[in-house]
Amino acid sequence: MPDLAAVLWDMDGTLVDSEGLWSITMTELAAHLGGELSVATREELTGSSLRRTSATVLREVGLPDDEASVEKAGRWLLDRTHEVFAQGLPWRPGAQAALETVRSAGLATALVTSTYRELTEVALDQIGREWFDVTVCGDEVSATKPDPAPYRRACELLGVDPAACVAVEDSPTGTASAAAAGATVLVVPAGPPVPAGERRAFRDSLEGLTLSDLRLLRSASVG
Repeated sequence: MPDLAAVLWDMDGTLVDSEGLWSITMTELAAHLGGELSVATREELTGSSLRRTSATVLREVGLPDDEASVEKAGRWLLDRTHEVFAQGLPWRPGAQAALETVRSAGLATALVTSTYRELTEVALDQIGREWFDVTVCGDEVSATKPDPAPYRRACELLGVDPAACVAVEDSPTGTASAAAAGATVLVVPAGPPVPAGERRAFRDSLEGLTLSDLRLLRSASVG
């Protein structure tokens, strides 16, 4: 059995505590469109793509979700979230130390996020690009999470087999994506509960995470 080849990191809710910021801007988008966003819909959209989020908010407030309306709503949401992200993105507990642990071991790493490139760059300005060998964003793949395409693309860029990787995720959407790609998933929930399933393990936070933990997790899932 090959050793652990790479660690693939989700961003929102996993490395940075940004899901609450997305909640603010999505709620603001709904208000901008003349309506309100329910708690249930917000939770449903955790880890979702920009297009799906924009279309869902439009339907929630009773407006048509045609292509032009979705694009306009998405542009508003991107611009507003850019402003909010630029004010500061706090780390999730233990996230920075976990990145340091993986990087110091010489393992390959990827950032795999549904967030669009222009907004991911704002986040990377704050948390640092040096943590990742490659980054895959939501507007750079044929399909977004929960489709496996983002994680498959990251593994392709790294030149590794998904089965030799651990993905770190916080949401049901992201977990489904990584598992479908063939990676083992370390789930650190930050919002809606993630169901138990094959090739996944759960941890309350990234605090104290070691390289041995990651290797044991992967070997247990495929052994």
